[in-house]
Amino acid sequence: MPYPKFRPLQFGVTRVILKDGVNGTQYVKADQALEAFPVRLTDRLQQWAQVKPEQTIFARREKLADGCLGNWRHLSYSDAWHTSRNIAQSLINRGLSIDRPVVILSENSFEHAELALGCMLAGVPFVPTSPAYSLISQDYDKLKHVLRTVTPGMVFAGDSRYAKAIAATVADDVEIVMSEGDVDGRNVTIFDELCKTPATPEVDAAIKATGPDTIVKFLFTSGSTSLPKAVINTQRLWCANQQQITQSIPVLAEAPLVLVDWLPWNHTFGGNHNFGMVVFNGGTMYIDDGKPTPALMHETLRNLREIAPTVYFNVPTGFEVIADAMKTDALLRKTFLSRVQMCFYAGAALAQPVWDSLYESQEKELGERIVMTTGFGMTESGPLAIFPTKPDLNAGDLGVPTPGLELKLVDMEGKTEVRYRGPNVTPGYWRDSEETARAFDDEGFFCTGDAVKWIDATNIHLGLKFDGRIAEDFKLATGTFVSVGPLRAKIIAAGAPYIQDVVLTGINMKEVGAMVFPTPAVRGLSDLPAEAPLADVLCSEPVLSQFQTIIDQLAQTATGSANRIARMCLLPEPPTIDRGEITDKGSINQRAVLSHRADRVAALHEDRLPFMLKPSL
Repeated sequence: MPYPKFRPLQFGVTRVILKDGVNGTQYVKADQALEAFPVRLTDRLQQWAQVKPEQTIFARREKLADGCLGNWRHLSYSDAWHTSRNIAQSLINRGLSIDRPVVILSENSFEHAELALGCMLAGVPFVPTSPAYSLISQDYDKLKHVLRTVTPGMVFAGDSRYAKAIAATVADDVEIVMSEGDVDGRNVTIFDELCKTPATPEVDAAIKATGPDTIVKFLFTSGSTSLPKAVINTQRLWCANQQQITQSIPVLAEAPLVLVDWLPWNHTFGGNHNFGMVVFNGGTMYIDDGKPTPALMHETLRNLREIAPTVYFNVPTGFEVIADAMKTDALLRKTFLSRVQMCFYAGAALAQPVWDSLYESQEKELGERIVMTTGFGMTESGPLAIFPTKPDLNAGDLGVPTPGLELKLVDMEGKTEVRYRGPNVTPGYWRDSEETARAFDDEGFFCTGDAVKWIDATNIHLGLKFDGRIAEDFKLATGTFVSVGPLRAKIIAAGAPYIQDVVLTGINMKEVGAMVFPTPAVRGLSDLPAEAPLADVLCSEPVLSQFQTIIDQLAQTATGSANRIARMCLLPEPPTIDRGEITDKGSINQRAVLSHRADRVAALHEDRLPFMLKPSL
């Protein structure tokens, strides 16, 4: 079979240096030095405002009176620089500081971007916070935790949708700023007042006073095992990581960068990786008000029919919808694929059928494939730590460390944990010295909890592949380890497009079980009406028959008890944010699901569920 043709893409790091330590420990770094990077990310904003003042930095569709989205509004580099300086002055006037930072509750928007940039210029940390903590949560526990941790002097929200959460959580002595709307019983400052505060030389002095160790923002983790932790993000962390990203993905600096992006700025993928990439490289971001959900994905498709990105980032569920739409949507294929140099997924495994479908549409439209790649890292690493070296990835391939980052590979009872040390690694967690101390080993490496293997031990330059989360892996009663990450990805791939996510069960039991969160596509299998309860759909004969086929296929490829799914159930109740079962980006918290659904787990392994599946082989 001939090697598939890809649109050319240069990979920045293709070789590594390996050093052996004691007790089997290994140290790995890129065979490429980290080049110089700016002292402050806003140095690049100032540069682009001078070099190309009229270029768009952010664009977003205007919201019409009927709630629909209209034409694109554009914010230029010059206007962003001018407005952010005014905002910086308003923050200086209020005496805001590291102990009284700015909390941002809202989604991606011009105001969110301008306020963040203004905070950076003033040297005042900002705290982008998941909108779900305000708009979906019913108890506001995580929002209260954020506010207790950072003690803000100002809280910003876009509109009155946030009023109830603000009234329930924000202290009376904290200033509330909104783009529009109000909060009952509270004084509200209109955002435009910040923008109209004339900048003075105090702003220039504030900029000069900031440096590599200045805290830019606090990014909260998803809280997989406890309440979210406030990850300290310094100027050094952010700027170093952007330089690492650019050296690992040289195409970012080779041509004008255009993103069409929905990924939330309260998360490191959207807020550090993508937002930072645009400012660092003088690019343009079209803020996508779509999202990979049935209610909003149509907006993403609309945007991709109009705007051609040069690189494209999404999560697997988003790529799944795009792949399906491109089969029949010629305009989407033509525009989206016209100049995209690379597609990049993260957050979960990308099922092989989705990958194949994307390639099929690309070959049909272009006669070649677009490189589909991924990166690996975490909030604490800026985020990008590891990036591939080649276009033809296999599921789970991670690649090699970015320039300037050193990896430490440590044996953990048969698993190999990867640890990070470099300028892009956080100095710790805000106001949590105990967690900070636990996070680093005696050589100053950050302990990720991620397990890895060599893609090919005979060719280390291919890099590493994912081998699960050490904390998620568990033993059966036989003492056999179950590697959760790879097995979970295998199940999702086998069940595409009907499995959204899966939680593995069987800790200290004889067999591995699987609790499946289905996708909306399962409704298409059933002959029940569209309004039928999901529980009825999942126990219908066509659905059970399809999943019986899936579990049988998985059994055929199993090699032992640790990777054989012996029992499966389908969950009609989706994971919830309040119980910590899911993040706003859609990532499943395995431990929380197992804890909150312990009765379901027990019933599954005691054969007490009415509609459970077992291999028929």
